[in-house]
Amino acid sequence: MVSGPLPGLDTIFSMKTILFVKHISIEGPGRWEPVFQSRGYAAQAIDLSCGDRLPADCRDFAAVVVLGGPMNVYEEETYPFLREENIFIKNILREKIPYLGICLGAQLLTKAAGFWVGRSPKEEIGFYKVRLTSKGKHDILFSRVPAELNVYQWHGDMCLAPADNVLAESEGCPVQAVKFGPAAYGLQFHAEITQKDITDWSDAYQQPNGLLLAKKAKMLQDYRQYAPELDRTLNAVAENFLQVMSAV
Repeated sequence: MVSGPLPGLDTIFSMKTILFVKHISIEGPGRWEPVFQSRGYAAQAIDLSCGDRLPADCRDFAAVVVLGGPMNVYEEETYPFLREENIFIKNILREKIPYLGICLGAQLLTKAAGFWVGRSPKEEIGFYKVRLTSKGKHDILFSRVPAELNVYQWHGDMCLAPADNVLAESEGCPVQAVKFGPAAYGLQFHAEITQKDITDWSDAYQQPNGLLLAKKAKMLQDYRQYAPELDRTLNAVAENFLQVMSAV
């Protein structure tokens, strides 16, 4: 018998809902949303750059997915919502809510866990290889995932974390995936990338020297080449994350 008041319909619904946290309109869930919806989960998205507020209680959600953005975790004066988000993620870690951070979301997780985030020795924009560490090869998130992956990157900052927390690495950026606690993961790369994302980001984040326009055609060509691999990686990681969600 369950003691206490029964949860209302809104709470019951949200417990099967994954919250997506956006920091800019053009960086959305991408292919994460339809993959999770196909597994029976509803999606709720908020955009902090539009003034949306973080929920008061993260325990209402089955999981929280924090997405990317052009800002840096240490730019709290310019982007005040980052300060509130840091507290929100600390609460997620304390409550052991399943968490998946993408790019900026991985860096925010690392900061909330108490570790350094700053400039990467190499800016990565485009497709790069990452490899699983020994920890990553035995972690549920990367079950049935090859030890070396072609992934899409767009970042100039990076995380630093103890070796036991690092699940993937690369030559240019030593930390590509992290884990803190039983259910909080961060991916420096964009497994959710779509062809439209590459086009939109290349246009929106254009640099004065025009290098991104020159790279856009190559990135779109590479996307078509790697699309089947990207689909396999996304589906495997999503299925594995659902297992993480069911285990906590």
